[in-house]
Amino acid sequence: MLKRKNKISPQFSMSSMTDIIFLLLIFFMITSTMVSPNAIKVLLPQSSQQTSAKPLTRVIIDRDLNYYTAFGNEDEMPILFEELTDFLIDCSQKEPDMYVALYADESVPYKEIVKVLNIANENQFKVVLATRRPDRK
Repeated sequence: MLKRKNKISPQFSMSSMTDIIFLLLIFFMITSTMVSPNAIKVLLPQSSQQTSAKPLTRVIIDRDLNYYTAFGNEDEMPILFEELTDFLIDCSQKEPDMYVALYADESVPYKEIVKVLNIANENQFKVVLATRRPDRK
């Protein structure tokens, strides 16, 4: 009977597979840091203070895309979108440190919210986004 001198090993080496996995991991980590998404910079309220001393201008968009505005403690008044820029500029002249709180119904399309954010950005107003309409007095 003849015996073979070279035996075939039944073990499988994973070292080459792990090298490929690590190279792919490094590649994806490097390429993911190069991608920068387009985002709108928004000043969010900080939790260090419970109330703010700065005057607040409210812009409210309801589900029917009607716009309402209020300055300080005033009641909400309906306004046309075309008049919104002038209203915000008037408010900023009364109080230069004011910021705008944008209340939008959850069914309002992003396009409408971005239009208000663009007005604020063009005039360098500080904006705080809110998800629910404030309680009426």
